[in-house]
Amino acid sequence: MSTEKNGNLFNAGFALAVALVLSSIVMAWAITQNKKSDQTITVTGSARKRIKSDLVIWRAGVSYQATQPQGAYSSLTDAISKIKQYLISKGITEDQMTVSSISSTTLHGKDNDGNETSEITGYSLRQEIQVRSGDVDRVERIAREATELINQGILLESGSPEYYYTKIADLKIEMLAAAAADAKVRAEQVAKSTGSSIGSVRTARMGVMQITAADSNEVSDSGINDTSALEKDITAVVNVGFAVD
Repeated sequence: MSTEKNGNLFNAGFALAVALVLSSIVMAWAITQNKKSDQTITVTGSARKRIKSDLVIWRAGVSYQATQPQGAYSSLTDAISKIKQYLISKGITEDQMTVSSISSTTLHGKDNDGNETSEITGYSLRQEIQVRSGDVDRVERIAREATELINQGILLESGSPEYYYTKIADLKIEMLAAAAADAKVRAEQVAKSTGSSIGSVRTARMGVMQITAADSNEVSDSGINDTSALEKDITAVVNVGFAVD
């Protein structure tokens, strides 16, 4: 009886010990898997594309001074008319041109110390003409050649053309997708070097778009939107965190 009782106690103790060992193994495996699933690889992906502007805005102005406003106004309206005819002869249509209102400044005399007096010595009138066109190459050429108007007695104050890309909204989606794909490739390379593989996306953060002159390395925390260059580079950056399997 005693022997049988001792045998039962031994069997119960052995079973308990085995159960404890097995539970410890299972718990350790679960902790390991949990820690592994908590691991994340965060990488930065980027994509760059060369684009050519499809819209140009060019502004030019003229100003005249005269002792009486009527004289300045007459010279100004004659000059604007000639500028419009010049642009039309170069292939710019009327609907691509916008003429601003006239701004005027009253001119005053100065005393011996260079201080402005109350004496009115004349008037200065200024007007600006703006060309907005999708024919970028044509307007760029006209902006360079507009000094020809000097031969007509018109001193044109030409501004630098501003270049834009009108399909930028659609392109941003494409660029972000390319940057995300680049991030995935980078994450896979990092995981492979450690004998792991990547899983689902845990985090994703889009960086600011940089639209710079072609081949420029300029960056800004708030983003860049260059309007000075005909050809530009658009760069997208994303930071993506992947689970490690």
